[in-house]
Amino acid sequence: MSSSHEHVTLKRELNFWDLVMVSLGGVIGSGWLYGAWRGAQLAGPASILSWIIGGVLAILLGLTFAELAGMFPEAGALARYPQFSHGTFVSFVMSWAMILAFGTVPPIEAEAAVQFANYYVPGLYVGSTLTSEGLLLCVALMIVFFVLNFFGVLIFAKTNTVWTIIKIVVPAGTIVGLLIAAVHFQNLDAARLGGFTPYGTAGIFAAVPLGGIIYAYEGFEQCMDMAGEAKNPQRDVPRAVILSIVAAIVLYVLLQVVWLVAMPARELHHGWLGITWSSPFVNLAGALGMGWLTVVLYADAIWSPAGSGNVFLASTARVIYAMSRNRYFPQAFAWISKKSHVPYIAVIVSFLVGLIFLAPFPSWAALVGVDSSATVLIYMIGPISSASLRKTAPDLKRPYRLGGMSVIGPLAFIVCSLVIYWSGWATDSVIMMSVLAGVLLYAYGVSSFAVGDERYGWKSIKAGLWLVVYLVVMLVLSFFGSKQFGAAHPFIAYPWDMLVVAAISVVFYYWGANSGIETEEIQHYKKEGAFYLEEEELSLPS
Repeated sequence: MSSSHEHVTLKRELNFWDLVMVSLGGVIGSGWLYGAWRGAQLAGPASILSWIIGGVLAILLGLTFAELAGMFPEAGALARYPQFSHGTFVSFVMSWAMILAFGTVPPIEAEAAVQFANYYVPGLYVGSTLTSEGLLLCVALMIVFFVLNFFGVLIFAKTNTVWTIIKIVVPAGTIVGLLIAAVHFQNLDAARLGGFTPYGTAGIFAAVPLGGIIYAYEGFEQCMDMAGEAKNPQRDVPRAVILSIVAAIVLYVLLQVVWLVAMPARELHHGWLGITWSSPFVNLAGALGMGWLTVVLYADAIWSPAGSGNVFLASTARVIYAMSRNRYFPQAFAWISKKSHVPYIAVIVSFLVGLIFLAPFPSWAALVGVDSSATVLIYMIGPISSASLRKTAPDLKRPYRLGGMSVIGPLAFIVCSLVIYWSGWATDSVIMMSVLAGVLLYAYGVSSFAVGDERYGWKSIKAGLWLVVYLVVMLVLSFFGSKQFGAAHPFIAYPWDMLVVAAISVVFYYWGANSGIETEEIQHYKKEGAFYLEEEELSLPS
């Protein structure tokens, strides 16, 4: 590593509440503005159960990640965990998926903010397409995210804390305001609307990925990616993960309930599916004659997505930084500024990646299914890595040790697989093929640049065979599953298809968990006896 950078490390300045706010800042974005509406479209009042299912998955994953976060509190931790447990092959493929999933969030949230800004400044959007003025405003927002991240983690954290507090207050105030304005509990099981489950039980499950529910919970891992800059990461990061998830579950379930019971009967002539509002909570407030709330919600509809975009640019930069430490990107991507102590090259690259992805999407509803499936695919490494490290590194200090791993681990992996399957063939075909492209990139890199390097040899590839086969099998199941979940050629009847997915997931969980190896990084941890490694301790070769 260049001599001007090799002794510069990240600065540990984030306290517990900074970490909680980083995760909540990632969670509360455009998801709450659309999720309740889209969930009701797909599942009716039973969408309440969809949010609970999504919350249970988040808790299960959060518990497995909490153990990892306590063991390895490093920047870009999500990209580091598979490196520790399975080596370079699994780490590269999962990191590739992270770039696809997380790198698109800042520009997506910028577009969402600009779409709502069109209320105040008409002409930024035409239909679902950005105008040139709207595109320039998106770029301006991306520049704001960049500046807040570039000049120091403390500036980012304190700005984000204020930003997030407002993001929490507005949806909480919306819940109270709508409950005061209108309560129609009969909406929850009205026969004319199809009862509690108007679209069947399959709608409950489909709403988890396609209704924006998983997308709304996405972001709880942000504090893990910032762990390399935490004051007391072993103690604070696991607690911040769990607290942020619990707070999100309470908030989102209440928002869904309020959406259902506050809806005026005159708006339900065509059922829950017939509500096609472009700005759901804003339109609901307007239908109830709450002009003041409409103004507040339009302002927050700009504020909340922008806040999430800011957080995800920070976490994407840390993932890029971690991939450089994993030796997948040039050394320069891991350089840290002497003045701000942030991985400034990675921040610049994250900003440029966002600009590349800054393009209009057909709709928010179409986007969240793809993003949700990709994110859950990334999250499933939590239970696999945790279980694997119990075998390969049983003596490493675990500040937080998850009880019941033998039950929670496989259960979390099963639910992840089900959520991916519920996304349907149209979504999964895009995600699986994109991630499998990462396998080809790895093969090209090994054959071209890492010939003879043991870190990229058969031992690492063997440790990741389960992942390649898993991706292919999930692709096949999506293609031949049931019509309820959009199979291209339905073959397995509902609900037997879900039992098949669950059974196959158990096989892959134990295959993946038992494929872990004692990696170079774990050997270094054992040798040093350290709780975490500073950046120069795993410096890149000159």
